Amino acid sequence: MFAAFSIGPLLIWMRAVFLLLGIWLSFEFFARLARSAHLSLAPLREASWQFLAAFLIGGRLFAMIAEYRVYLRDPARIFIFWDGGFSYLGGVIGIALVLAWVTRAYRTTFLQWLDVLTPAACFGLVFDWMGKFMSGQAYGRPTDMFWGVTYQSMLVRYVVPVQPVQLFYVILFFLLTFVLLIVRKRAKRAGSETLAAIVCASIGTFLLEYLRGDFAPPVFASQLDFAVLAILFVSLGVFAAVELQLSVKQTYFYEAGLVLFVLVYLWLRSRISLPTFELRFSQFLAVLALLATVVYVIVHRRKYPHL
Repeated sequence: MFAAFSIGPLLIWMRAVFLLLGIWLSFEFFARLARSAHLSLAPLREASWQFLAAFLIGGRLFAMIAEYRVYLRDPARIFIFWDGGFSYLGGVIGIALVLAWVTRAYRTTFLQWLDVLTPAACFGLVFDWMGKFMSGQAYGRPTDMFWGVTYQSMLVRYVVPVQPVQLFYVILFFLLTFVLLIVRKRAKRAGSETLAAIVCASIGTFLLEYLRGDFAPPVFASQLDFAVLAILFVSLGVFAAVELQLSVKQTYFYEAGLVLFVLVYLWLRSRISLPTFELRFSQFLAVLALLATVVYVIVHRRKYPHL
């Protein structure tokens, strides 16, 4: 692959080029969508440094989690920011967290901002995954199919053709960006774009990750674990929906009951022998994102029926 090119004494990495291009274009796209939704960009201007710091810290943190074995062997690499370890998605999550905090004082809700952020993030991920394809990062499993690609890189452990899973992600997020624009035109309630984006992206990620051939933190889970997760998120949704109708004492009992339920399950989980299957960490996050988004959108629409 065309991983880098030189201009005089400078070596330009394609991963960095596509990443910077994705950041720039996705921000421009985000600003246009915000204006079309009549959302004020004042929070972004007033907290610009916080957003920048959240983007850099979130991107670096998620990249370190994905390659935690490298940083455990050499902790000093944590402070070497120029090694290329950066996650665009982690940066977007960092921005979302700051956005949720700074928009509390404004008349708009966080979900309205998510409806703007998710299409822009999908558009940026197109360039992020293209950069990974060019540099040989997040490569796929070996394949005999005609679309297999061969890397001559120390980063790739296979010398045979592998699945171009990065290009599959490029297609996924490129098509999803256009789908979200269609949903945006036809949506009548807040959260439509966010729900469509997270559902499609979570399902696509869960399936495409089976084609990955690089290392990722493993997660061992059983069907009961996912059932308990679903029950937990539903219970949190019920709590958020009826929170205003509960007294302070009832709220404490409800929260204590949820904590006790989780602790008892974790205690029993280590003593029950259940058949488990291995997931990549990104697949587990996709499941969590799907459950959390569905509950959040439903609760938001109940609290704000006019949006």
